[in-house]
Amino acid sequence: MTDHPEAPVPNRLFDDEREQRWRARFTAVRTSRPRWARDAPDRCAYTSTASGTTEVYAWDRATDEHRRVTDRRSGTGHAELPPDGEWIWWFADSDGDEFGHWVREPFAAGTGAVEPALPGVEDGYGAGLEIGRRVVAVGTSTDEGTRIWLRRGDGPAEVVYSHPEDAGVGALSEDEDLLAIGHSEHGDSRHPDVRVLRVSDGATVAEKSDGPGKGLSPLSFAPVAGDNRLLVAHERRGRDELLIWDPTTGAETELAIDLPGELHGEFTPDGAALLVWHTHAARTRLHRYDLATGGLTELPVAPGCVGGAEVRPDGTVEYTCSSAAHPASVRALAPDGTDRVLLVPPGPRAPGSVPVRDLWVDGPGGRVHALVAEPVREAGDPPPPALFSLHGGPHAADEDRFSAVRATWVDAGFVVVEVNYRGSTGYGSAWRDAIEGRPGSTELADVAAVLDRCVADGLVDPRRCVVEGWSWGGYLALLAVGTQPERWAAGIAGVPVADYLTAYADEMEQLRAFDRALFGGSPQERPEAYRAASPLTYVDRVRAPVLVLAGENDPRCPIRQVDNYLDALAARGDLPFEVTRFDAGHGSMVVDQTIAHTATEVGFARRAIDGDEIGGRVAQPTPVAANVISP
Repeated sequence: MTDHPEAPVPNRLFDDEREQRWRARFTAVRTSRPRWARDAPDRCAYTSTASGTTEVYAWDRATDEHRRVTDRRSGTGHAELPPDGEWIWWFADSDGDEFGHWVREPFAAGTGAVEPALPGVEDGYGAGLEIGRRVVAVGTSTDEGTRIWLRRGDGPAEVVYSHPEDAGVGALSEDEDLLAIGHSEHGDSRHPDVRVLRVSDGATVAEKSDGPGKGLSPLSFAPVAGDNRLLVAHERRGRDELLIWDPTTGAETELAIDLPGELHGEFTPDGAALLVWHTHAARTRLHRYDLATGGLTELPVAPGCVGGAEVRPDGTVEYTCSSAAHPASVRALAPDGTDRVLLVPPGPRAPGSVPVRDLWVDGPGGRVHALVAEPVREAGDPPPPALFSLHGGPHAADEDRFSAVRATWVDAGFVVVEVNYRGSTGYGSAWRDAIEGRPGSTELADVAAVLDRCVADGLVDPRRCVVEGWSWGGYLALLAVGTQPERWAAGIAGVPVADYLTAYADEMEQLRAFDRALFGGSPQERPEAYRAASPLTYVDRVRAPVLVLAGENDPRCPIRQVDNYLDALAARGDLPFEVTRFDAGHGSMVVDQTIAHTATEVGFARRAIDGDEIGGRVAQPTPVAANVISP
């Protein structure tokens, strides 16, 4: 590996007032929605950044006592509680590499040490967990594929499912007689099938498949004794919808919920209704769907975009909510319609930011939806620089949610444009699947259409457009500066795929399965498709300065393939570039590290568009194609 120039971290970005504001958005404590034990709902667990790192906390509602549970250098992102609430389970990996096993410790402080939750279960990447009263189901993924383990009572954990293709634990029935899993034995992990196993012996009870290109996902069993109804997500009509299936009788009912966009749901505690998430045009709201009458009622939750939500035994809906302008809060909506803040984090609340507005653009594959956040401008001011921020996934979407990162770029004077390109979720199955066989270039064609529209509207300066993203967004940023060199003044890529062939060789098996489904085969079967999609292929065409931020322990976008790309940039000898390496995995859960990454990105972009020194070389303005200036 060649030595690569390290990106400096600016000591400050702004004047005193703005400097305090942007940092406060990150240092303000953030908490997740609490999860509770089914049979002891006063016992809860949540994650918080109160220590400066995302860690697991316990909350006893009966005494209102909160205590920190985990204390790990790279943080801890998730916890589960068994029904009796006697333990807290959390996943133990090594410095963010996502490979490890579940451990547990007593809910009550000082009553026991951390211990393996499921002795005998192999280490692996997580593939689902369901904790029942007498049964535990856990999935592990390794280079050999997926195994699903069952522990019945106090007996040892046993493998009840094993396959080289991707699979995962889905749902455990209330009586704990049935286990639903999602699997891709047909070779397409992007469109899984559902299988229901009998817990007593692991035998198959029922199968459900909608055929090629139409996925099914088990969500939850009805939480009622003797009730085997399974809620399943389907896409039979080209969008995410819901059906109820009884695998013991074969009875199936598609739910006709008349809402545009896409749907997700879960049973209410009495099994009589569903809590439904409705996502449309980058906003998510909550509804209640009565299973007996088909009645649909929107819940009067707070303004903004809803995140996670769950119904308490007393009918209270606890949820998170935010908007681009207002930071997230954890709230509780009572059955009488009273809505209140549930958890008030210690310390000051994060400062707000500007709202986003919708931009719809006619693209090569249909209308592209983008969100635009603009700095304050005076009449007659020239168009400002722009940050085209591309989300990860690719199966995700930018929504009207609060982002401290977006707000910092706006404070720095950039128009921020977030593009929900083909491949994004929330716009139907055809939009999501349009990248199959041709990933990368498909998404970037949509980004180009949005950029051209922004230039035509006088919204952005075409000579000062920066492309940026993390994970899949980082991959697209590197691909953009290589395949669209005339469009970009700088490229910023966090934890990216940079060399697709090496990435495939080194990444976790779950992502190999995803790539095989995305490309229609492995690199051995589709070498030209992988080569055409790899940023390394176009490294000699890059003209704009490049910043790469990479995690040393990243299992999703491993470090070796990033180094291959950086070595190729260095071998050119003529292009300014810099790198930030950090000792974590696919991103960081440490607040100070996130602040440093954001400052590094903004400082790099400023130097790039101003023609300052980068990596020991002076950044030269990128020539902009005529059609970009005047589309």
